[in-house]
Amino acid sequence: MIAVQNIASGVELLKVAELKRTYSLPRTSLWRPAAQRHALRGVSFALQAGRSLGVVGESGSGKSTLARLVMALDTPTAGSVELLGRDLHRLGSQELRAARRHFQMVFQDPYASLDPRMRVERIVAEPLAHLGRQPGSPAGREAVRARVQAALEQVGLRAQDLDKYPHEFSGGQRQRVAIARALITRPRLIVADEPVSALDVSVQAQVLNLMQDLQRELGLSYLFISHDLAVVQHLCDEVIVLHQGCIVERGTPQKLFHAPEHPYTQALVRAVPRLPGHLF
Repeated sequence: MIAVQNIASGVELLKVAELKRTYSLPRTSLWRPAAQRHALRGVSFALQAGRSLGVVGESGSGKSTLARLVMALDTPTAGSVELLGRDLHRLGSQELRAARRHFQMVFQDPYASLDPRMRVERIVAEPLAHLGRQPGSPAGREAVRARVQAALEQVGLRAQDLDKYPHEFSGGQRQRVAIARALITRPRLIVADEPVSALDVSVQAQVLNLMQDLQRELGLSYLFISHDLAVVQHLCDEVIVLHQGCIVERGTPQKLFHAPEHPYTQALVRAVPRLPGHLF
């Protein structure tokens, strides 16, 4: 079993403070400066160890920009992202590489995020190769293979799947491979950017239940990006609502989705189809 390095529940794991990201748009005139797009406008929140925070909003609200900044895949215009008290955007390249073992990402499309030319063993082990030799890292091919096998079994796949290619799996199984790849470094935080939106509805619940089981078993924390309010309500302890790069409301799923206060949140809730037996 892949054992995550747990920290006490209730300890602040992730702290985002006054995070801003501004992009320059292509110039439309030689005589005017390039227009600016403010993707994030001073976003702040904290996530405790072992908890799940949902981020909801329509396309263009800043959700994916936030995910990239938390993952240190992009540089903020202003503000900070602290993981266990260390600002990720102030770390040197070697320090950041070492820190990446503590936070991993699950992407939206399991068809695009897995290299079709690689076998599953290599795909899942890839983060270990990028981290290099660090304390606790497996040494030798057999040790790596055993760790990959443990990760696959943890997400409900079999040891025989090590030597398969992505095209031999269904969409839900591919996302399980992607989750195994995220688990392989024994992270404390997983950033999940629309992880079930590309899957059939019948498969979404299986993947979400798996993520919940892994959280209980390993003490994981999730930053869960989604436009689907029902999905967020299923998984998250708290939710923030992003609109035009700003947090307009935050609270528990029950509060936000049953008694929303901000007009934008109210509009999001009204847009959800209501069927008998559904969450809303």
